[in-house]
Amino acid sequence: MPDETEEPRAEHHDPDGGVDGRGSGLRGRLVRAGVELVDTEGAQALSLREIARRAGVSHGAPRRHFPTHLDLLSAIARQGFAELAARVAAEDPETAAPRERIAILARVYLDHAGSRRGMYELMFRHDLLESGRLGLRETSLPLFARLTGLVALVRPGADPVLVAGALWANLHGIAQLWHWGSLRLATGGDDPAPLLAAALDAHLGPVEPAR
Repeated sequence: MPDETEEPRAEHHDPDGGVDGRGSGLRGRLVRAGVELVDTEGAQALSLREIARRAGVSHGAPRRHFPTHLDLLSAIARQGFAELAARVAAEDPETAAPRERIAILARVYLDHAGSRRGMYELMFRHDLLESGRLGLRETSLPLFARLTGLVALVRPGADPVLVAGALWANLHGIAQLWHWGSLRLATGGDDPAPLLAAALDAHLGPVEPAR
């Protein structure tokens, strides 16, 4: 017997509602349920059955819009990238010096990693990024392009892609090791800000003193 809480198949005409989580149809409800679940229970809790239960539909309903589990996880991760990009855009003062903007972007990144831990882990799952489902790579790459463009302004003589990649790897390492407690243990610190400052100096050079 059909689940009375399920939307009709016509919902698939809503092209973006479920991908970015803003739509009112079944697809959007599933993505929003997944976002809430990953934020409260972590990426490991994102089963199709539990997402469907939280969305108020039968466990088979997600197949209407997401043929595989990986497709649904990619849609949820895409929402995470969209939220991170929106926050970066809101907090990036385009009139500021490029190095200052990189520092702000890096702080936003680390804060996102710490405050949205489950989502952060999902966003960078290798199988999701490798699959390229729902254009996930195309959603994530503009953030790296923004960083690369700023690095090119700060270090015009260097390869901006390599420097940006090394800096991003450094930020990712700080985010992971800080979460695991390893950096707190190794450094005896209780604030990742000095580590961030050291990473920026290492990849971009020290801040020039004000004249």
